[in-house]
Amino acid sequence: MPRPAPAAPRLPDDFTPAARRSLARADPVLGALMKRVGPFRLQLRPLHSPFAALAESIVYQQLHGRAAATIFGRVCERVGHGRRFTPQALMAVPDAALRECGLSANKLAAMRDLASKSLEGTVPPLARVRRMDDAALIDHFTQVRGIGQWTVEMLLIFRLGRPDVLPVDDFGVRKGFMLAYGLPEMPRPKELLALGERWRPWRTVASWYFWRATELPQAPARG
Repeated sequence: MPRPAPAAPRLPDDFTPAARRSLARADPVLGALMKRVGPFRLQLRPLHSPFAALAESIVYQQLHGRAAATIFGRVCERVGHGRRFTPQALMAVPDAALRECGLSANKLAAMRDLASKSLEGTVPPLARVRRMDDAALIDHFTQVRGIGQWTVEMLLIFRLGRPDVLPVDDFGVRKGFMLAYGLPEMPRPKELLALGERWRPWRTVASWYFWRATELPQAPARG
């Protein structure tokens, strides 16, 4: 019988010292940044439901964390917490009740579209999500109104622990790259995408360290 395929790498546990050394050899500037920041400590949040995770992302868009948490908490009270937060349950709640939770008209429309596309299968269930590659998940999830590529990339990184995600439109990643390399301005997304080929298959790790670079008291010297 053929052996089962090995499990795909998942961060942070599968980022080994050997992988760290390989990444530092491929990019000495990044290597110097990693040394300065210290160990890779990506904090993952559990993913129990792609539908619930994307619904939370919709609510949080363009809002401060505390205000978004309050609104999402109200939505959960109306729809149901945990396993009761389902597309069917959301569709059963009237628009007026969801607007009373603090949802804007655009976010309400996005939540309705998310529920509809979850029921029809465009947004796959968790078991299927875990088997799908990054590009396929981006293709499926961005068909939902209000869900862009950056939102999906954050889910891939912080919920699924995918190791090779480079969110080139993220301000913090671009600024961190600028600081690490001592550049006068941030790279454009297409430039960063091309430069990031050297970090494969650990582009998530590079992104995390560039985020940390923005928190350092001063930019590291060029390597």
